[in-house]
Amino acid sequence: MKRVQQGFTLIELMIVVAIIGILAAVALPAYQDYTVKSKWAANIAELEGVKNAVKVCLNEEAGVGTNCATATNLAKYGFAGTALPQPKYATAAVGLTGNTSSVAISFTGTTDVKSLVYSATCAVNSGGNIECTASSTDTIGNYIKGTGR
Repeated sequence: MKRVQQGFTLIELMIVVAIIGILAAVALPAYQDYTVKSKWAANIAELEGVKNAVKVCLNEEAGVGTNCATATNLAKYGFAGTALPQPKYATAAVGLTGNTSSVAISFTGTTDVKSLVYSATCAVNSGGNIECTASSTDTIGNYIKGTGR
């Protein structure tokens, strides 16, 4: 009488473990990039109130950014806070820097988001519209596509 095989051989088990290892090696970096991207999206969503107030302020103040660079100035234009926000994955509060024709918005992310820098300049574009675009110090381009911020 023939004996029926009971279980798997060592080679078969090693092949399965190797396949799982390869899949994990490919999937883990993709998952980590996905989580960083979603955390940056959360950071940027927390800036919407500030960005909208800056845009309204620049519109009302004829593009003069120095009049739109503090929470106090932005309160007249729809910003509800008394201080600039600190996004959840940021090391400090959002910084605003105004000049004669624009307002720069910036902050640095925590190690959870690879300590990258969000940096946008809000100004009147050539079409007469106010837009916020990535500045030269912005380093989140791999996670947030395009230059619009």
